[in-house]
Amino acid sequence: MQTLDRKLYRDLWRLKGQALAIALVIASGVMTLILAVTTLEALSGARDRFYASHHFAEIFAEVKRAPLGVLEQLQRLDGVNLIEPRVRAAVRLAVPGYGDPVRGLLLSLPDGRQPLLNRLHLLSGSLPEAGRDDQAIVSDAFAEAHGLRPGDTLEAIVNGRHTRLTIAGIALSPEYLYQAAPTDLMPDYRRYAVLWMNQRSLSRAYGMEGAFNSLSLTLQAGASRDDVIDALDLALARYGAIGAQTRHDQQSHRFIEEELNQQRLMATVLPAIFLTVSAFLLNVVMGRIIQTQREQLAILKAFGYRDTELARHYGLLAAAIVLFGWAVGVALGGWAASGLAEVYRAYFRFPEMRFGVPPWALALSLGVTLCAALAGTWHAVWRAVSRPPAEAMRPPAPHRFRRSWLESLVPSTLLGNEGRIVLRNLARHPAKAGFSVVGIALSAGLLMIGAYQLAAVDKMIDQQYRQVLRMDVELTFNDPTPARAAGELRHQPGVLAVETWRRVPATLVHGHREYRTSLLGLDPEPQLRRVLDSRGQAQPVPEAGIMLTRHLAGVLDASIGDMLEVAVMEGRRERLRLALVAVVDEPLGVGAYLRRDTLNALMHEGPAISGAWLLVDPAHAAELHAALWEMPAVASIGLLNEAERGIREYMGETLRTFAVIFVAIASSIAFGVVYNNARIAFAERARELATLQVLGYTRAEVARILLGEIALLTLAAIPLGWAIGTVFIRLLHAAFSNDLFRIPLVFSSQVFGFAAAGVLTASAVVGVLVFRRLGRLDKLRVLKAVE
Repeated sequence: MQTLDRKLYRDLWRLKGQALAIALVIASGVMTLILAVTTLEALSGARDRFYASHHFAEIFAEVKRAPLGVLEQLQRLDGVNLIEPRVRAAVRLAVPGYGDPVRGLLLSLPDGRQPLLNRLHLLSGSLPEAGRDDQAIVSDAFAEAHGLRPGDTLEAIVNGRHTRLTIAGIALSPEYLYQAAPTDLMPDYRRYAVLWMNQRSLSRAYGMEGAFNSLSLTLQAGASRDDVIDALDLALARYGAIGAQTRHDQQSHRFIEEELNQQRLMATVLPAIFLTVSAFLLNVVMGRIIQTQREQLAILKAFGYRDTELARHYGLLAAAIVLFGWAVGVALGGWAASGLAEVYRAYFRFPEMRFGVPPWALALSLGVTLCAALAGTWHAVWRAVSRPPAEAMRPPAPHRFRRSWLESLVPSTLLGNEGRIVLRNLARHPAKAGFSVVGIALSAGLLMIGAYQLAAVDKMIDQQYRQVLRMDVELTFNDPTPARAAGELRHQPGVLAVETWRRVPATLVHGHREYRTSLLGLDPEPQLRRVLDSRGQAQPVPEAGIMLTRHLAGVLDASIGDMLEVAVMEGRRERLRLALVAVVDEPLGVGAYLRRDTLNALMHEGPAISGAWLLVDPAHAAELHAALWEMPAVASIGLLNEAERGIREYMGETLRTFAVIFVAIASSIAFGVVYNNARIAFAERARELATLQVLGYTRAEVARILLGEIALLTLAAIPLGWAIGTVFIRLLHAAFSNDLFRIPLVFSSQVFGFAAAGVLTASAVVGVLVFRRLGRLDKLRVLKAVE
């Protein structure tokens, strides 16, 4: 074994504590990279395979009612490949032994066979037999939630008509990998179902004989989606089309895509933060370790070792630490990905999802880690080995002991001898102190991100379900209904308050930007479904003009006072011009609001409503559900407390899980930074500390010198850490803002306090370890060092 190799092993053993601390920081960055990349690969791979094998459509269109004869004209449109009509109907279900209302969606299948597009993946049972009117296929998530099997029966109300359905099979669909109700953000498998029936039977039940109300199609290679959509909208306009949409606007695909976008963000931003901290820490640690070995370096060079050999030695020292951290990070990332797989399997209903660390991810993480290590060590190593031996063997010049500028900031009566030593040492080495402060501040900033995520998720859900949505039940009618229906609802058992609403699909246009959404008509001063300003105060709905959520206004690049062009996709399908009169702040979804009577007037209709919100006495909830079941005009019944529970569960299992992991990683980084600073300071000042003990200072007095320096650096780092954390949070907030949800900015005292407590705790633990090490200081060996 060569001499430098023996030195390498001995150095690694001697520096094992510091090496482990640095490796832990590196492992944190690698873990986040492996976790995000593995999850991204598994989700995107499972999605793409299922889409391809089961012919997921590329464009979807809905109409009021169109004759099947129009398909020949649509098939001739440029760019259209496969096209398939179907019937789509809202349904209410009663599950034996289950008391809550269940809503669902019924889709037609070609009689006795698979459709051309959006084919079903049968898990059990079979397709409905041709000619059977009473058979249906049920989505697997709903069947699993209720323990349903082929042969079981369900009661259903389709278009106000009672019918009994027999389950022929249980299946998955590429169209509903993420199975949530149209008005919900999170799946509720017990209260929302997707079912498929033979087209002939569903057409008869829904009054669609010889017609369709839903269309899906694929495109020819090289065809323009926008051109096909424009031609499709034009051809279907006379049949009440509400506008064709791409996969991007399809609910299931959109949610999966947003999840993939978040994983892409995690795979880039978070590892970059952690590995930047790692590179910074390696630079500081390697530079100061080499500084303590300057005499050894000089002797080795005097004995003929070349600069490249010594650079290789210290490069291997850094590489050993980095490779150990990389291996730990890969193991932790793979373990975390396997745990996360179970969460995703519950929400994304893929037939199969392969979770495994791809080889390219291993190569990528290793390459990124080695680049970070190289960036953090090469300068310190090369500066050390290029120093001439005579200069390196010369002991450092004695420090000048004089009153420092830091001492002038503190009254002399408050400073003892230990305090003066601490302040003078910091003033003599401003660069070292500055690097230490920045390192601790970065860990404090990372702790702020974790605390922010935990606080922001709670605030987002509380704001949406405590301040905006204050109702208990949401009813949707089959068709626009006269507003007098509200009077009937008020007399139902347990109903405490009723508010009605009107929803109309529309496309909002401002300049060259457009967004497809719906206009929601509200009462002048809604109480059950409020609109809030930026201060969280409820706002009345103005008599004229339109209100947009702040995110939607940003998408349209519209400001208060701008005129918006509104293309209404219902009724006379007019193009209106409405002024943007206010913006509202909501954390979930996007919306466009105006007064209901104003919307009725714009639609040239009487006081029509699309649904109602109810405030309910919980003691009479079962009676109310039974009464609503008997109302044929009610298409669906949504329970808001269950929607809130679902989103809390999802956030708890995903975002909060990530936040907890993030806090744990940031805490380990804080400990690693403080511990390395303390150990290097201890090694650099071992002779000074031993001398003080020989001169009569007690162990506690000497410890106060070293621990006081750690405490001052930590206290100085906390305000800088708050500033860094604020920048990180703002970047994270911007990155996680989308149409589905926006995590609010939360700069509470708890967030700042958590970051400060984290680094102070890490400093306290390090202080205990340093105090114990001070007791084992070999004063005789240290004092024999060359002056």
